[in-house]
Amino acid sequence: MSDLANRRILLIDDMPSIHEDFRKVLAPIRLKNAELDEMEALLFGEPAKQEGPVFELDSAYGGEEGLGLLKRALQAQKPYALAFVDMRMPDGWDGAKTIEHLWQEDPQLQVVVCTAYSDYSWDELLDRLRAHDRLLILKKPFDNIEVQQMASTLLTKWEMTQRASLKMHQLEQRVEQRTHELKHASEALQREIDERKQLESQLVQSEKLASLGQMAAGVAHEINNPIGFVSSNLGTLEGYFQQLATMLDAYRHAEQGLGASEVSAALQRLREQTELDFLREDIPVLIKESKEGIGRVAQIVKDLKDFSRVDSARQWQSANLLQGIDSTVNIVASELKYKADVIKRYQPLPDVECLPSQINQVILNLLVNAAQAMGSERGTITLSTGQLDASVWIEVADTGSGIAPEHLQKVFDPFFTTKPVGQGTGLGLSLSYGIIKKHSGHISVRSQVGEGTVFTIELPIKQQAPSVVP
Repeated sequence: MSDLANRRILLIDDMPSIHEDFRKVLAPIRLKNAELDEMEALLFGEPAKQEGPVFELDSAYGGEEGLGLLKRALQAQKPYALAFVDMRMPDGWDGAKTIEHLWQEDPQLQVVVCTAYSDYSWDELLDRLRAHDRLLILKKPFDNIEVQQMASTLLTKWEMTQRASLKMHQLEQRVEQRTHELKHASEALQREIDERKQLESQLVQSEKLASLGQMAAGVAHEINNPIGFVSSNLGTLEGYFQQLATMLDAYRHAEQGLGASEVSAALQRLREQTELDFLREDIPVLIKESKEGIGRVAQIVKDLKDFSRVDSARQWQSANLLQGIDSTVNIVASELKYKADVIKRYQPLPDVECLPSQINQVILNLLVNAAQAMGSERGTITLSTGQLDASVWIEVADTGSGIAPEHLQKVFDPFFTTKPVGQGTGLGLSLSYGIIKKHSGHISVRSQVGEGTVFTIELPIKQQAPSVVP
């Protein structure tokens, strides 16, 4: 019903005379003649009498019949607000059983029990029906005014109950809507907090790289000078030794010319004591190894500068990615050498417009993760590169333990990690994802548990609108 006002009453009683009496009280036949009413008012000089409230009364002569009327009324969305039910009906259900069935169909129905005597006491009836707030008793013979007052009062109660129910439903909807809004606001706030933490972590990492780059530049300046003169001195020393070796050869030939003499014997003893022949073989080897060591130190310093260099004014620049990848591999060589062999399958790449130190950071994260994914047996990490149209791609593949399918979609989420507590922050791949997205690129992963994982990075060769990094 669209209107909450409801004047519909159901009377269930096995006595036809009771139905007639109720109809006279609740639904009398009225002559509706507007002209007669006006003439009466003019003749007697009094206003026309206002009609009292008229109720819509339906009759049933047994409990089953009353239940049928109630069901049809509910299906038509025209429910009864009130039912008068006789307690003693010998040919079918008694009043208590009838009321139980009525309330099973319509719990909101108000009920008046009509009885002259009953098989139940009032307390027993209330306890059986559990309806202290919806049940009244009307003793026979009843008073007309009492019947009208009961009907009016209970219909008003039904209407108020419906309005309260409607208000409660509206309130519940508002509470649900507000809860939904608060939930969305909370989720949005949590996302903002996570993004802020991620940005803060990325900023800290960038500042670390900047500091490391500045330190590397200073260290390189301080180390390159001694490396330079040590390398130069080793070269000079190598030349001097070659000259000394020439002189020693000349002495040996001269020694042979002395024949068997005391001087010759003394020289031979001295040569044996100083292990001159061994020194002549070992000194060139030592000089060579020293020069190689100095070269390695110089390369490490260069790789450190290449990996963590401060991008000039943090501007996008064209960079050789293969050089950056090799520098990164050298930086983490100590992490990799005991766990995996590194295989390089490079294809030539053009210079790529990027922030080189940040791309190096992504490669570093992928290499470290690949090394940590290795089990007890030594594995393989394969680095591959290539070009496709206006983009380049980098692939880091390992033969490690792999990633479970339920975790695969979460690996780039902030703070997600499968490592034990204290062994991972869950930010490495998330920061890598952010860096690649900032480069207008794409990073993806595919994995098979027990076989390994492959991360693929795609980067445009030229940025659409490169700008200063904030």
